[in-house]
Formats: sequence, C-alpha cells, structure tokens
Amino acid sequence: MKLQVPFLQLPVSFDAAALAEEIAGIDESHWRPHPNKLPGNSALTLVSTGGDPDNDELDGQMRPTPALLQLPRVRQVLAALGATWGRSRLMRLSGQAEVTAHVDTNYYWRDRMRVHVPVTTTPGVRFQVGEAETHMAAGECWIFDTWSRHRVLNQDDSTRIHLVADTVGGGQLWDLIARGRPAGRDIPGWQARPVPLGKDEPALDYESVNLPTVMTPWEMREHFVFLLSEAVPHPRLPAVQQGLLDFSRRWQALWAAFGDRPEGWPRYAALIEQARAPTCWRAAPARSACATKSA
Repeated sequence: MKLQVPFLQLPVSFDAAALAEEIAGIDESHWRPHPNKLPGNSALTLVSTGGDPDNDELDGQMRPTPALLQLPRVRQVLAALGATWGRSRLMRLSGQAEVTAHVDTNYYWRDRMRVHVPVTTTPGVRFQVGEAETHMAAGECWIFDTWSRHRVLNQDDSTRIHLVADTVGGGQLWDLIARGRPAGRDIPGWQARPVPLGKDEPALDYESVNLPTVMTPWEMREHFVFLLSEAVPHPRLPAVQQGLLDFSRRWQALWAAFGDRPEGWPRYAALIEQARAPTCWRAAPARSACATKSA
C-alpha cells in the first residue's frame, strides 16, 4: 500500500520478551527458507491459504496455521490491532544478512499494508524505504510504504525476528493509523501505549474474499485513477488515458451482461487481448485505436 510517509509508528507496543519466549517454544521444523531463497532469510508461516504452512499463494481463504494456534500471545497481538488478516509470518533474518531491495506493486499490494512488530532485534537492523531509514525497536508496531523501493539490513551478528502481518485494514487498525507518528517526527505528548498480553483466546478475522475472478468495473476504474495519478508527464499519456477509458466502458458493458458468470469469461479475455495490442496506444486522437475495434 502506498503511504504518504515512508514509515509510520502506531501508538501501541507489546511485550517483545514475552513474545520471544513463546516463539522460542516452536520447533525449528516449522521454519522454512524464504520463498525466493534469499540467503539468511527464513519464515514461520502463521496465516496462509487454507492454513497450509507450505502455501505461499496470495489469494484464497486465509486461515491460521498449526503454528499460530500454538502462539496465543501472537494471536493477542493480532487481535489488539483489530484488522482482517491475510498472509502473515514470523520473518527471521540472520546476522549480517539482508532483505534485498525490491518494490511491492502487484495487485495483492495495491490495497494491503504490512504490519511489523519486532520481536528480537538490535540497533544494527536498519529498514530503508526510498531515501529514508529507521530502526524498528523491539515491541514497537510499524507500517511502511510498500509501494516504494525498500530493503532491510542486519548489520549485527545476532538474528532478527519480526512478526510480519499483511492486511487490508480494519476499523481499529485505521484508528491506530490515524494516531500514528511518522519516523523521526517529534509530536508533543505522543507515546505508544503498552498492550498487555494475557491468556485470552481472541477471535480473529481472516480474509475469505480477496481476488475476484472478474474485477468489477468500479474497482477497475479506481485502479486506473490511482495508476494515472502515479504517472509522470509524457506525450503518450493522453493516449493511455483515453485507451483506459475506452477499455473500462467496454468492460462495464460486459459486466452488465454477464457479471462474473463463466459464460462471459471468453469475452472478457478477448477484450483484454485487444487492449494489449500496440495499436491501442500509439496516438491520442479523439477516439483511440482501441475504440474502433469491436469488443
């Protein structure tokens, strides 16, 4: 999710030592190498598609894994943040290792933020977003701009573990975000409120609907508006804008006829292939080249 600031600290904190003690009781066999095989990176899956700890897919019904069911304090942290949870993990970074620079810009990340709660860390762990850099201290709670280029460096010899939870948000979480503090900014009277971790068994909300088979025209238009707002000035931009308008109008016509029913899928697929044709984006006349072809 794109944020207006690189880092935002939420006004809550957690007992990192209690979390670390609980996590230490999980058998090492639950930890898996990073899906991209990044050296020194490993993860313990907490929420995944169907609760399968070996599933790294980004869509489907997200459910708790057996490991999360063994971690009541971690579940209490998630409950205290008050959100609907998607794929979530404990992420471990060995000493002198890094999470290499990358940008999260696919469909999954358009509307999701990544919540970090450091469990074990040292000042040598540095998080970089664009030109900004910060250290997330143990027990704090942070979100950051995943739409910007980011990386993590562990310049210490000890291992870092973060609770890393993906979410589209939730009423309570958005309230916390509204009271958050950008990294490095001094706000008089601002402080993170400690949240006690007891023995409760909280109920958590997990994603069940997250990737549409056919996108609604209203969601599509919202994505187009966002992408155009991110675009830099360019002579071909008017042609792109007109092409997207033509495409969304034709998509809405198909939606009115079929909705997401399977009998409409070939027509949607044909429209997508037509829009990919280079002739659709070569110029910016009153009607784009896309508009002259039948959907």
